[in-house]
Amino acid sequence: MQTLVICIDRDNDLGEKARVTTPIIGRDDNINAAVKLASADPEDSDTNTIFGGIKVHDDLQSRGIDSEIVTFAGDQNVGVISDQKIARQLEDVLEKFNVESAIFISDGAEDETLVPIVQSRIKIDSVKRIVVMQNANLESTYYILKNAFNDPKISQTFFVPLGLASVIYAVFLLANYPEGAVIGILAAVGLYMLYRGFGLDDTFAMLGENMKMSFYAGKMTFITYSAAVLVGMIATVQGAVTLWAYYINGGIWYYGILTLVTIFINTSVWWYVAAALIANFGRLLDLRISGKPIISHTPPAFFVISLGLLFWGASAYLLSISLIVDNAGVPDVSIQYFVYSVVVAVIFALVGVKVSIGTRDVKVKNTGQNKK
Repeated sequence: MQTLVICIDRDNDLGEKARVTTPIIGRDDNINAAVKLASADPEDSDTNTIFGGIKVHDDLQSRGIDSEIVTFAGDQNVGVISDQKIARQLEDVLEKFNVESAIFISDGAEDETLVPIVQSRIKIDSVKRIVVMQNANLESTYYILKNAFNDPKISQTFFVPLGLASVIYAVFLLANYPEGAVIGILAAVGLYMLYRGFGLDDTFAMLGENMKMSFYAGKMTFITYSAAVLVGMIATVQGAVTLWAYYINGGIWYYGILTLVTIFINTSVWWYVAAALIANFGRLLDLRISGKPIISHTPPAFFVISLGLLFWGASAYLLSISLIVDNAGVPDVSIQYFVYSVVVAVIFALVGVKVSIGTRDVKVKNTGQNKK
């Protein structure tokens, strides 16, 4: 086959609205899928993308160019998960067809972010954007805002912080503590902004997707990931309870923010280390069961233990020199623990680096032998 016409539905409107499974290969199947999507949601632009791809496919055929049209859909969690699904589908199609080049069809900049992913697997000769002509009424401000707020990506970003702030304020009013509402709202909105700003929504979406796949595949990672989440919750609760006990006893003005944060770290650090090790153990166990090597996946465990030692040693020493925290230890002994923890942490880190370099050298050597 000379040319593959590729249509992209990054947020999987075909699956969510029309209940169509991708990849969709062939002109007739793509027309049927586009009609189903248009029937389910006449305003969805992915319908025009598919018909635009069909037109390009027909033009190529009329010029005697051997071509085929295929539509890929990602996931409603737009980002890493959706892109990985499209990449896997593309690789499966390229294994079936001997394709020389591709024409990329999109309906906007969001779908065109997939161009590098597609281009890394097949040469792209052209990128065609399908622009829908609209009349003046449809271009009104009301219509634009209405459709924007109906988009889950925009509505979640806009409405979640407002709804969260309103609920927190109502709860504090019911508790007859309106002064705490400002603190609660700022903390909740701040955490949400950090959550979105650091892209943790993609991370948690990937975690959920991996757990779902592990559950249906009968893998141990489903159990160990669940256990790791529970242990992480225990770590957070235990650290928060200890911090709260000191807070209500003296307050921030007495202990200081740094001391309270140090108390939280010192109380919960080993629980977090245990959660990470449990999750890593499940992955190693699944690799062992499937007969794959596990050495290359062990360095994270060494680095997690190293971080745990560093945070524990540093927090223990900081608390020992704080004269306002009870049972914090003797400074002279704590500084020894800190030095020992640094030394042991460096040893664990070096072991992890050694294992990582060793596995990388083995991979390079095997690759060189395969080429020969």
